[in-house]
Amino acid sequence: MKKKMIAVLLVAGMVASLTVGCGNTQEAANDTQKTDDSHAAETKSDDAVANLIAGTDGPVELTLWCAETEQYQTVMKQLVDEFEQQYPDVEFDITIGAESEANCKDDVLVDVENAADVFVFADDQLLDLVNAGALQSVDATFTYDPTTANSKEAVDAASVNGKMYAYPLTASNGYFLFYNSDYLTEEDVSSWDNLLAAAEKQGKTVGMEVSGAWYLYGFFSGADLEMYRNDDGSNTCNWNATDTKYTGADVATAVTEICKSKAMVDCVNEDAQAFALNGEMIADVNGTWATSGFKEAYGDGYAAAKLPTFTVDGEQVQMGSFAGYKFVGVNSYSKDTGWAMLLAEYITNEQSQKAIGVATGEGPSNINAAASEEIAAAPALAALSEQSQYADLQRVGNNYWDPAAALGESLVSGDYTDVQKLLDEAVEGITQPITAE
Repeated sequence: MKKKMIAVLLVAGMVASLTVGCGNTQEAANDTQKTDDSHAAETKSDDAVANLIAGTDGPVELTLWCAETEQYQTVMKQLVDEFEQQYPDVEFDITIGAESEANCKDDVLVDVENAADVFVFADDQLLDLVNAGALQSVDATFTYDPTTANSKEAVDAASVNGKMYAYPLTASNGYFLFYNSDYLTEEDVSSWDNLLAAAEKQGKTVGMEVSGAWYLYGFFSGADLEMYRNDDGSNTCNWNATDTKYTGADVATAVTEICKSKAMVDCVNEDAQAFALNGEMIADVNGTWATSGFKEAYGDGYAAAKLPTFTVDGEQVQMGSFAGYKFVGVNSYSKDTGWAMLLAEYITNEQSQKAIGVATGEGPSNINAAASEEIAAAPALAALSEQSQYADLQRVGNNYWDPAAALGESLVSGDYTDVQKLLDEAVEGITQPITAE
């Protein structure tokens, strides 16, 4: 990778030298022309894109991985086509592959050298990718500066020890409540008690993947219980606390009570959208990636709100959530590092982020794109913005997911006799130390 970048710079230097040399051999040229030729050569050597083109002597072959959804695949194809049109003198062969952001890190690390040149991933995967040497740091820019174009929070999240390792793409990797306002009022969706009562009364359902570790976090964090990753990759978690304002048992019992409602359905994203389309489900906890589905299902009734409050030990507690970003990374083993970086820069610039936001319903991290009329008017993004004050940046060690999901499944089913024992076992699994392989 470093050899490739050095080669590009060397070719650029050779181009500049050759241009100056030609000017010097034309004895008949006047001094003014010599000066102009020299200035042109200097300008060319300073133009990063021109240098990249000059250093390209064959087809540019790149692979881009992005989400498997139709919306993402379509908009990325559009952006790649536009990118290629920007440089008509270069022959491109860019392949777009389908890769879930949630699994991207694991699939990249299976075989980094043969993974995609450019890939979209969730922000919580950054540290592991950096530690594995899989990411090319953003040491050079071509058309704009990502550190100033994006929000400070996004830039900080894309950096390790002050060095930026990825290009911010979205700032909407969180969850909130979609609902059908033909059936539910703003008062109905303000609390789980009201929401489930309204759904039961109308013979409808409400969805959330309570058994999913990502979503379950919102109940415990809302009650000020802690779960976060340590520097060594292990987790700190006090979900079994007995000396806090709201104990772990209080929260766990509250979750089980919610799941006892005949209107409550524990379901994944795809099932929730299907239930909404058939008219059965009138609200669901989900993320911006589901925007198109719920727009279609709810029609004129399409609406969104922050997460509801829930009853813990007789009091109303605002649900928390995870917040996060999606990044575009460049594989440090790419055979065309310069072009991979330029492509990553292009698909994360202001116009591209706006296009992705319009196509997918996800919120841009680019400051100007996020403030645009098309993005600011979106109900889902407004709900996500309101929820963001109760959200935590997702920083989770790998040992969190399976024990937390098992805990969620038990709370949904209510199949336990000792809630404290259940929590103790979950926390033991979540906080188990990292062992050297």
